[in-house]
Amino acid sequence: MRKPKQDKRENRLQPILEIASSVGLTENDLELYGRYKAKVRLEAINRFERRKNSALILVSAMTPTPAGEGKTTVSIGLAQALAKIGKRTMAALREPSLGPVFGLKGGATGGGMSRVHPVDDINLHFTNDFPAIESAHNLLSAILDNSIFHGNPLNIDPRKITWRRVMDMNDRSLRDIVIGLGGSTNGVPRETGFDIVPSSEIMAILCLSRSYEELKNKIRRTLIGFTYGDQPVIAGDLKVEGALTALLKYALLPNLVQTTEGVPAIIHGGPFANIAQGTNSIISTDLALRLADYVVTEAGFGFDLGAEKYFDIVAPYGDLNPRIVVLVATVRALKYHAGIDQSDLNAPDPRAAVLGMANLRKHYENIDKFNVPCIIALNRFPFDADEEIRAVAQAAENEGMNIAVADVFAQGGQGGVDLAEKTVSLIDAATGRYQRLYDWKLPVEDKIFKVASEIYGAVSIDYQPQARRHLDLIKKLGYDKLPVCIAKTQQSLSDNPSLLGLPSDFIVTVREIKIASGAGFLIPITGEILRMPGLSRSPAANRIDIDDAGNITGIV
Repeated sequence: MRKPKQDKRENRLQPILEIASSVGLTENDLELYGRYKAKVRLEAINRFERRKNSALILVSAMTPTPAGEGKTTVSIGLAQALAKIGKRTMAALREPSLGPVFGLKGGATGGGMSRVHPVDDINLHFTNDFPAIESAHNLLSAILDNSIFHGNPLNIDPRKITWRRVMDMNDRSLRDIVIGLGGSTNGVPRETGFDIVPSSEIMAILCLSRSYEELKNKIRRTLIGFTYGDQPVIAGDLKVEGALTALLKYALLPNLVQTTEGVPAIIHGGPFANIAQGTNSIISTDLALRLADYVVTEAGFGFDLGAEKYFDIVAPYGDLNPRIVVLVATVRALKYHAGIDQSDLNAPDPRAAVLGMANLRKHYENIDKFNVPCIIALNRFPFDADEEIRAVAQAAENEGMNIAVADVFAQGGQGGVDLAEKTVSLIDAATGRYQRLYDWKLPVEDKIFKVASEIYGAVSIDYQPQARRHLDLIKKLGYDKLPVCIAKTQQSLSDNPSLLGLPSDFIVTVREIKIASGAGFLIPITGEILRMPGLSRSPAANRIDIDDAGNITGIV
């Protein structure tokens, strides 16, 4: 088994002022958070023009599996490889959520020789963006309940409040709760619940805003419930958008850090792709495009979730133009989609790896619908056999797919040079802009079916009664021209997590449709998707520890 080179982590980091200087930023452009991380001030962003020929590289993946695909590791490794071949490069990635860090993943900053640093800080509270978003979201909840308690001047129907509370932890016990118990001084009893912070509309809004005024306006128009007369109530009716924006003053500023090899990286925002838009903030990507010639960003989970939303929601709102999609795959994930049990994935099986390419092939074909080239990054794991790597690469090439083996976990940027060179070559050969999958002006049902049929492979949509009522309400309120941000399991192309590989002849069930009027999209909720995850039987929290010197272990 090959092992990555020794990674001394923080001992080898460059001071953040040196990282900033490498892309033209000065100390006056920064709000320093210690020696190795900083926020970039808004006035500094506006000091630079977006580079005319800067290339945005979008990293996505095949359908995720318990075996892991390493999308973030590949994103970081690719940025390092581009720098190795002489390209002025930055990475622009999401911040981790504490829920998965202590729940299943145990960290989300890459791995091996392709990480962003300081690892522990980024995985934990970092620069306090998530706590600020959590506080702003819950302030709106508190003001809403306070208005009802003090005479309910807006005539809000407590049964029709759509704004729930959030916390950044996996806690299934808080999904559905009753508040206001304990007597008349404790508020008005009603049913509500908690979602996880990455699913908060405040998170979505922050990641789609580039100024305080824009942030404030988006918060102002956010739908939070209805009156007894079925009239919509927005956050602006409570006159609280200024206070929420004040709480988000520093959270709006992008965070500057570095990779293992000293490549500048901006880590900012963290909506999940199975319940929100699934990518970093547009302000951070915009900043990177002003400072570098090549920017590597990623969209969460498989291409059917984060990347579709990137093209149909994020790119239009951010005036972004992804030039290529890097589609991450692993031999292990391919074998899993071929039906190999997780416990047997380390056993060499070239035939199963090739058989599992049906899922990969579907994602590859989907990318062509957005008018951008694609290259598969076959992310090498230590247990992968050479014959498996050769079999998959040969099969892909025989089908006319672009592919490169990436060994960035063990070798860092050097292990991604072939991927970097092929990526640059494909970008140089491509012409034109990406195209959206659908026109926002289409009826909501048509937009949902367009995504479900062309990207997932569904044959039809089953709208539950509540979803039907929501469709009528959306049209009545004039929200029907918004794009759709479908909430769906990440474990399958369908809305059924047990259907692996390339499912066919399936129906997508839409249970309800949430109106995210502040963020500017609709959220059709399919299958049994949850906005508050739970913890596994053996969560990562059981392995995380800290010693008396303050050294944290167990996160990665």
